[in-house]
Amino acid sequence: MSDDTTVVSGPSTRSPNTVASVGVPAVTEVADRLRSAYPRAMASVFSMIISGELPGRFVWQDDDVVSFLTINPLTEGHVLVVPRQEVDHWESVDDELWAKINGVARIVGKAVRAAYDAPRTGLVIAGLEVPHLHLHVFPASSLDDFDFATAEKDPSAESLDRAQNKIRDELRALGYADNVPA
Repeated sequence: MSDDTTVVSGPSTRSPNTVASVGVPAVTEVADRLRSAYPRAMASVFSMIISGELPGRFVWQDDDVVSFLTINPLTEGHVLVVPRQEVDHWESVDDELWAKINGVARIVGKAVRAAYDAPRTGLVIAGLEVPHLHLHVFPASSLDDFDFATAEKDPSAESLDRAQNKIRDELRALGYADNVPA
């Protein structure tokens, strides 16, 4: 593992709250404290969610990759697929982990599409908002659904809970119950 990577272990056991409930200033403060204490570690917000320091609504967990709902969805059902290993640039990830991330994105994408009866599932690597590799997976009906400027800024807890439950149910139906967090 190179100096610019960190592995975050352990599934989150937090209650299904959102990072939004913590508030952006609190998230920024925690990230700054971690960066000060561990200057070589990226201490991304995603690592804090994965470790349970910040809450998240998980739909998938395995030893290498997690998937949880974003707090700024393009469409209801928008999830992020994130490696536990902190890698900033997608071009820097090793081939085996890249294949695993994409495999999970494909599985979760099937569940998202079925849960929302969507004609397509969007997949985007933006990489500008958080310095931790992540794939955006969301139900899509048109190219308008890919516009990050129109992402919902304050989704209700109810809509996030509904999305989490729908996607988890579809993952179980697809045979991936072992990867669906309780």
